[in-house]
Amino acid sequence: MKIVILDSFGVDPGDMDWRELQALGDCTFHDRTPAHLVVERARDAEIVITNKTVLSAAVIAEIPKCRYIGLLSTGMNAVDLDAARQRGIPVRNVPAYSTASVAQMVFAHILAHTNHVESHSAGVHEGRWARCPDFCYWDHPVAELDGQTLGIVGYGAIGRAVARIARAFGMRVSVHTRTPGGDEDGLRFVSLDELFRSSDIVTLHCPLDASTDRLVNAERLATMKPSAILINTGRGGLVDEDALADALARGVIAGAGLDVLGREPPAADNVLTRAPNCTITPHIAWASAAARRRLIAVAARNVREFLSSAR
Repeated sequence: MKIVILDSFGVDPGDMDWRELQALGDCTFHDRTPAHLVVERARDAEIVITNKTVLSAAVIAEIPKCRYIGLLSTGMNAVDLDAARQRGIPVRNVPAYSTASVAQMVFAHILAHTNHVESHSAGVHEGRWARCPDFCYWDHPVAELDGQTLGIVGYGAIGRAVARIARAFGMRVSVHTRTPGGDEDGLRFVSLDELFRSSDIVTLHCPLDASTDRLVNAERLATMKPSAILINTGRGGLVDEDALADALARGVIAGAGLDVLGREPPAADNVLTRAPNCTITPHIAWASAAARRRLIAVAARNVREFLSSAR
């Protein structure tokens, strides 16, 4: 069985073990595959595995030996699913492998804004504490999460994990979801308008579709508290970036923490890279070593299950 991995580097820059997958066939790994080489590299493979390399309808038509497409991701937008279905090619993704890591990144961004560890540490290393006439100093107010309200938009696995952590911090939790449940101690289900209006921190965990494209826009930002923080580890398209940059510049909200942008990698002049009080990480909430090991293990299991069912 010939297996080709079109873009392994995003998952494995050199620290992962692929033996489970390699045991299932003759594996060829490519760090990255430019669009003009996709067909050439996948043409003879029976199993094609991709992360972000696009398998369009035109590509799928040109890889006649392909019997299975695997994704090294939860999202499936890299594959033309209709074209695969017409060919009878199953497509499998890897859901929920990074839940704990993404939830942790949410709070890494929150704490960056409430505790300012990096900037205070930098000041100490520059000698500011040594020159201080008092036993301590702070350049930014240090905020306490206990008693604050965290608003969670979307309540799947990641939203629930974030809620658990928030409640451990003593936070109140408001949730907006298409399928609300019953309120619990410290957690209530609210309308989207109420969530943005009443939350001290809003974090986005909903899918990106026609109904949520630019969910966070100038009008919605204007309803938030001036002291509020917006967190987005979901999809960049959930946020109108120009509107957010303007809101940060004018003090409409106090800060933002982002792990995703609308275009990735972003343009060098992306407005949010110049916005005040905006922390940005390069789409790495999912990328802990533990999460990447789970991702590879599940991708291998998916292939193994396909091979078992195909016998």
